[in-house]
Amino acid sequence: MDHHQVAIYLAAMAAGGLVGALAPAAGPGLEHAINPVLGALLFVTFLQVPAAELVRSLRDGRFLAAALVVNFAVVPLVVAALFAFLPADQAVRVGVLLVLLCPCVDYVIVFSGLAGGSARRLLAATPLLLVAQMLLLPGFLYLFLGPGLADVVEVGPFVEAFVVLIAVPLALAWALQAWAALRPAGRRVSAAAGTTMVPLMAAVLLTVVASQLPKLGDRLTDVAAVIPVYVVFLVVMAFAGKGVAALFRLDAPAGRAVVFTGATRNSLVVLPLALALPDAFAVAAAVVVAQTLVEVVGMVACVRLVPRLVPERAPAAAGTAAR
Repeated sequence: MDHHQVAIYLAAMAAGGLVGALAPAAGPGLEHAINPVLGALLFVTFLQVPAAELVRSLRDGRFLAAALVVNFAVVPLVVAALFAFLPADQAVRVGVLLVLLCPCVDYVIVFSGLAGGSARRLLAATPLLLVAQMLLLPGFLYLFLGPGLADVVEVGPFVEAFVVLIAVPLALAWALQAWAALRPAGRRVSAAAGTTMVPLMAAVLLTVVASQLPKLGDRLTDVAAVIPVYVVFLVVMAFAGKGVAALFRLDAPAGRAVVFTGATRNSLVVLPLALALPDAFAVAAAVVVAQTLVEVVGMVACVRLVPRLVPERAPAAAGTAAR
């Protein structure tokens, strides 16, 4: 499954589209399953790196600074440049801003690892990135939309997402790691849990697509209009991430991780925010999900292209740089 995980994810999205088209009545029930399945995925993700490694990674100030700069300085500038090309519908704009202004904290770790990026550093940065986006998002929305529309996004769902999707899974992962260090049974449970990452990721994608597709109705054209914006954003941020990595003089694994954290967005975790919006903004959730579809396909290309974009330094070049 690890070797074929990208194909599995694409198949899961296709299956979700089929379920959403053939059984739209299942949508509300599947929507309630999003957070539990996503929480399980993040628990397994956190389980892959020992707590001690996470603590050590938090001392990597240069990487953390690069991740913060690319996500909260460069990304808003890119979004501002793209904002004029968005449809005039405010619900669509809210959905685009929600998803593009928030860095990914889940499958970015998987895809970065596939491309030789530092999954350990990204894991350590995950809580910091989520807290930062929770604090900064209201201000960004105010700048882009003004006070009236910025107020439609409530803080409560974001706090709930942090607790349910980050704090609880992280605490459970650390507890299982401690048990595994003491008991053979704990090691067996930990090993078994580690094999579920790909199926859980597939389950998340299937559930999200199947639950949101029936909501499109006659808004398909509005949602399709933002797809080119998502594609341009992904391409621009790949090169912007490379530039930030070079500015902070990061090694190749850290540089690739910066490229991925800048290019991938927090669609799955901000989806509860979009779902909590008033009925007049219902299309925002579909706009968020559309970004997931573009991004997962884009990640297939990024896994192959980012190692070329941020190559390993040759030993001689590295020695010269050191001198």
